[in-house]
Amino acid sequence: MVTFLVIAAAIALQIFLTARKLSPFLSLLVVAIPMGLALGIAPQDLLKTIDAGVGSTLSGLALVIVLGAILGKVLEESGAAEKIAATLIGRFGEGNIQWALLLTGFLVGIPLYFNAGFIILVPLIFSLARQTGLPVLYLAIPTVASLSTTHCFLPPHPGPVVLVNAFGADMGRTLLYGIVMAMPAVVFAGPFLGRRMQGINPPLPDLFTSTTLHKELPGAWCSFLVALSPVLLISVSVAADALLPEGRVRTALLFLGNPTVALLISTLAAFWWLGYRRGVGLGEQTRWLNAAISGIAVILLIITAGGVFKQVLVDSGVGARIAALSATWQMPPLVFAWLATAVLRVMIGSATVAVITAAGVVGPLVGTSGASPELMVLAVGAGSVFGSHVNDSAFWMFKEFFNLSMKQTFASWTVMESSISLVGLAGVLLLDLVLR
Repeated sequence: MVTFLVIAAAIALQIFLTARKLSPFLSLLVVAIPMGLALGIAPQDLLKTIDAGVGSTLSGLALVIVLGAILGKVLEESGAAEKIAATLIGRFGEGNIQWALLLTGFLVGIPLYFNAGFIILVPLIFSLARQTGLPVLYLAIPTVASLSTTHCFLPPHPGPVVLVNAFGADMGRTLLYGIVMAMPAVVFAGPFLGRRMQGINPPLPDLFTSTTLHKELPGAWCSFLVALSPVLLISVSVAADALLPEGRVRTALLFLGNPTVALLISTLAAFWWLGYRRGVGLGEQTRWLNAAISGIAVILLIITAGGVFKQVLVDSGVGARIAALSATWQMPPLVFAWLATAVLRVMIGSATVAVITAAGVVGPLVGTSGASPELMVLAVGAGSVFGSHVNDSAFWMFKEFFNLSMKQTFASWTVMESSISLVGLAGVLLLDLVLR
C-alpha cells in the first residue's frame, strides 16, 4: 500500500508541476528522483538507474524520431503535403469531401507529427469551408481525427516508437496491426461524429490566406511515393520475414525495412525529389533539416526524462507489484494497460508523457501475462488519447484555431479523442481474439 501511495503522490506532484507550466523535461526528473528514493532505491543505485533510463530510452529511438521529423519538414516545406491533400479532394469530389479529408489526414499524419500536420491542413479546412459553405467542424473533425489516430497508434510517431522499444515489440507488426485497428477508429471518430457536430458552427476566423495553397507544388505521384515510402519499406520487410526463405534477398529486404534505414532512405529521397530536383539549394535544405531537429529536440528531452521515470519504476520493483495487482483484479492485461494509460492521460495531459509513464507501469505484464507486445503497444496508445481536456496543449490549439467556446471544445475535441480511445480499445481486444 505504501508503494502505491508513493506513486500516487509522485503523479499528483507531476500534475501540480504541469499545471504550474513547468517543463515536462524538468518536472519528470524532479519527480522521478525523490520517488526512487522513497521507493527504497539507494542513492548510488539511483544514479545507475538514471543512466540506464536515458540509455535504454534513446537506444533505437532517437534516430527514428529525428529522421521522421526531418521527413515531415521536407514534405511541409516543399508543398508535398498540400499536394496530397489537393489531389485527394479533387478525386473524391465535394459530395465525399469528409472521406477525402479523412484520407488526407491519414496520409499526411503517417510521416508528420500531429502539430505539424494540423498546421499544414488547417488552411485547407478553412479554404474548403469558405468555398463550400459547409460547417467548419464537419470538415475539421475527420481531418484531425486521422492526425490524432496516426499519432497515437502508428510508428514512427514518438509514443508508439517508445512503446515498441520498451515492450520489445516488432515495429513492422505494430505498424500493420495499428493500420488495421486505426481504420474503424478514424471512421467512427471522423465522418460519423463530424456529421453529428454540424450544429457546432462557429464563425470562421480571419486566419490564413489562399496564397499558400496556390504556390507551385510538386507532382502528385512524387508526393505520395515519398510520404508513404517508410510504410512501404517496412511493410515489404514484414512480408519478406514471413514469406521468404533465408537468403540474400530476404536479408536485404529486412535491412531496408529496418525503421531507421527506411526513414533514412525516405528522407534522402525527399531531399532529392522534393528539394534538389525542384531547384532547392543545399543551404535551404539544410535550413529545413535544422528546423526539424530543433523542433523535435524538446520532445526527445521529454522522452528521455520519461525514460528515467520509467526506469525508476522498473528498478524499484513496482512493475512486479502492478502485475500482481492485475492478476488479483483478474483484469485482462490489455484492458489494464489501456485503463492505466487513460488515467495517466487525464491526470497529466500529455499523451507522450502518459505513454512513457505507462510503459514503466505495465511493461512487466508483457512478460508475465503472455500478452502480445504489439497489442500492448496499441492498447497503451489507445489509452493515451482518452479524455483530452484543459491540461492538453492540443485541446487549446483546436479551440483557438476554430474559434470555439470551452463548451464547444469539450463537445467536439474531447468527445472525438475519447471516441478514438474507446474504439481503439475495442479494436485491440478484437485483434487479440483473431490472433490467438
